[in-house]
Amino acid sequence: MAREDTPLLPVEALREALANAFVHRDYSVGGGSVSVALYDDRLEIISVGELHFGLTPEALFHEHESKPWNPMIARVFYRRGIIETWGRGTLKIAALMRAHGLKPPDVSVREGSVVVAFSLSTGKTTGKTTGKTHQAVLALLAVEPSLSIPEVATRIGKGPRATERIIRKLREAGQLERVGPAKGGAWKVIR
Repeated sequence: MAREDTPLLPVEALREALANAFVHRDYSVGGGSVSVALYDDRLEIISVGELHFGLTPEALFHEHESKPWNPMIARVFYRRGIIETWGRGTLKIAALMRAHGLKPPDVSVREGSVVVAFSLSTGKTTGKTTGKTHQAVLALLAVEPSLSIPEVATRIGKGPRATERIIRKLREAGQLERVGPAKGGAWKVIR
């Protein structure tokens, strides 16, 4: 009978997007801020400034070198555990969204700001486990290879036994392997 709230978007993806907004914000712009705007169809995180160092919105979702606009803030966030590694934030956001059956956010530059827009339309997969779920597990483990099966299950919204079956099928298909012991080891995604 206890109420159980289920967020519409993965909290970790939103946390990562907010951390990126603060780390890469242009603090030289007077009166600027990091803003969150909620609309009927999307949630936007807006950070004052431009994409620096020749980055484009498309490049953010591919392997790229990270050059934080504010390295001291990035260092503090890293030491505090708010961000894990530099240059992986947008990749992690995309993987987390896919792991929940959702499309990655759109990134755009608009009126001197970088806008990360998360769609609120329900694009979740339902019913039987599909190839999308397998791809979501692979995407998640590519970004966070040290996750346990229960942690993967929580992230993809499946039970631990269903997740074990998915991982077993991925291992049998040669797409995933375990490196090291059950505790302290990591997953290796084979593309």
